[in-house]
Amino acid sequence: MHDQRPLAIALMGPTASGKTALAVDWAQQLDTQVISVDSALVYRGLDIGAAKPDAATLALAPHHLVDVRDPHEVFSAADFAREALPPMQALAARGRVPLLVGGTGLYFSALLNGLSDMPAADPALRAEIAAQAAERGWLALHAELAAVDPAAGLRIKPQDPQRITRALEVYRATGRPISQWQREGVRRTFPFRVLRLVLAPADRAVLHERIARRFDQMLADGFLDEMKRLRADPRLHPDLPSMRAVGYRQAWHFLDGDTDADTFRDQAIAATRQLAKRQVTWLRAQADARWFDPARDQAELAHTLRQFVTRR
Repeated sequence: MHDQRPLAIALMGPTASGKTALAVDWAQQLDTQVISVDSALVYRGLDIGAAKPDAATLALAPHHLVDVRDPHEVFSAADFAREALPPMQALAARGRVPLLVGGTGLYFSALLNGLSDMPAADPALRAEIAAQAAERGWLALHAELAAVDPAAGLRIKPQDPQRITRALEVYRATGRPISQWQREGVRRTFPFRVLRLVLAPADRAVLHERIARRFDQMLADGFLDEMKRLRADPRLHPDLPSMRAVGYRQAWHFLDGDTDADTFRDQAIAATRQLAKRQVTWLRAQADARWFDPARDQAELAHTLRQFVTRR
């Protein structure tokens, strides 16, 4: 039976691989719009350090899921999945092919594969966990998590209070480890046929050079001034998801006087490289994704796009 679902394109890749420029070109070619799949771009005020497209770029290729939360707020993968689908469906209703573009694997997974039907957040439980963390420390709570859910304890870092809180909250509310909920999540058929493309330089040194060059340009463009404006908001602190974004975490510590300028730059670039490595690891597990080098595979990439969008 012929698959009648509308088409969508997922342009994935590690940070600094050139996804945005290609997405803008494709959005113009296809007369469509971009659904940003980036956990930093959702936050207002995270502009320079998040490599957010500027106003001129957004005018050429409108982006959804950009600037949808203030930086003191939390935006989860479930939030993303819920808010990304309506603009995709609106585009499809007009005969357009939505472009999903970004590097946040958890967002892609939540949207394309679905999430397990875990209980909603419990403010009282979260307040209880936060009070315990203030008294005992996050290392102690991480050890508690590892005792009741070894799989989550291995996956979640002791320095990640948001995920520790959620995992303990689910366990205390249900008596079942969060890893069990995740394993048993119900998979559903996604209402789009999705072409999954990965944009990534074959030579890791090329990506590392792009990362360093881009970060130096961010500094020249006023990233630290942006960070100073953010820190002036009393609602912000370094444990928020927005402030744990790569670059922002290191800038916060630099402005606290914990490091000098050279160390800050080196740490931020190293953290961005580590992020890219984690992204590539996740992408390699996507069995149906097709990989392209942005420098050498442009013709093949264009051909793949044309072939997919003319299948309808």
